[in-house]
Amino acid sequence: MKLKQRVVLLAILLVIFIFTKVFLIDNLDTSAANREDQRAFHRMMTGLRVELAPKLDHTLQSPWEIAAQWVVPREVYPEETPELGAIMHAMATKKIIKADVGYKGTQLKALLILEGGQKVVFKPKRYSRDYVVEGEPYAGYDRHNAEVAVFHLDRILGFRRAPLVVGRFVNLRTEIKPVATEQLLSTFLAVGNNTCFYGKCYYCRETEPACADGDTMEGSVTLWLPDVWPLQKHRHPWGRTYREGKLARWEYDESYCDAVKKTSPYDSGPRFLDIIDTSVFDYLIGNADRHHYESFQDDEGASMLILLDNAKSFGNPSLDERSILAPLYQCCIIRVSTWNRLNYLKNRVLKSALKSAMAHDPISPVLSDPHLDAVDQRLLNVLATVKQCTDQFGMDPVLVEDRMPLSHL
Repeated sequence: MKLKQRVVLLAILLVIFIFTKVFLIDNLDTSAANREDQRAFHRMMTGLRVELAPKLDHTLQSPWEIAAQWVVPREVYPEETPELGAIMHAMATKKIIKADVGYKGTQLKALLILEGGQKVVFKPKRYSRDYVVEGEPYAGYDRHNAEVAVFHLDRILGFRRAPLVVGRFVNLRTEIKPVATEQLLSTFLAVGNNTCFYGKCYYCRETEPACADGDTMEGSVTLWLPDVWPLQKHRHPWGRTYREGKLARWEYDESYCDAVKKTSPYDSGPRFLDIIDTSVFDYLIGNADRHHYESFQDDEGASMLILLDNAKSFGNPSLDERSILAPLYQCCIIRVSTWNRLNYLKNRVLKSALKSAMAHDPISPVLSDPHLDAVDQRLLNVLATVKQCTDQFGMDPVLVEDRMPLSHL
């Protein structure tokens, strides 16, 4: 073989060697990340069923102290939570020592103080499990069972950004009225043989009370976040305008996503990717009502987007409001960890996981089968949306590492 041919051959072999080495290293890195995602998924699945039990074997702390210590800027609760069953048991059973009207908002709720001083938000049952809320995706009353289901979906997706929620039955006559403030007590009335109340809120009306079955009312209780973590409210960049006939900018401006990425707090830190995660989350649960969102104060975009007030979900199982996914399909960006978790949950794994996670809740069954089937179908639509993005732009620009600076997007 001539020298020139040898040189060419060696050059080709060298290129192949370098390419193979880089390819293998990249694949090893990706595989390592994927393996960690898989391990996290299996840990979640192993601890999915939470049995509500009162015992805290390994600590002298109260359940409220444990839950308060869990909260950090990027999660409300940790990945592994052996005390979760005891905390949720306390939420569902601890004595109510004070009841008041709920904090300001559009929907009926009550603020309860449980034994030990823990605040929780009580949302009463307004609909039966199989009731279909017609109209706009944000129509109707809040759904108490949606808050329970959303908390468990947050666990399953590995976000850990939703406050703890559990179902609870309360006796309005013996548990609430004796400890109710005058403001709340003044909204109680009887409808037939049922005790009812209508509370204080923007849409609360004496003509539209929430009624117990006799004296016993089903509802959900949401654990109040610690006061040492004050909240800051933000307008959602993909929110609606509330003006008839007036479109929001994201509905007509094709460059809107690029504009958002240049605006604080989306121009650095994890908040922009949180918005994408939340669009997926809200689409799965059928929630088109997140026109605002909360984070912790003075975080400069570093804390999570906290998944609060999710009760306008699971209203109509046939609803397929694709506009909720606008941040995803307009920006074509999603976290690798979120993408991996969504793929693990296809083939009806998500429905099975949700049923298993909610099986021990006091108000189980939390969701009807049509709603569970709808979540599975919406998951397929999310996966198809991401595939359209990767087909158009390739994998690298679409699937981004969780901590990647925004300037790299």
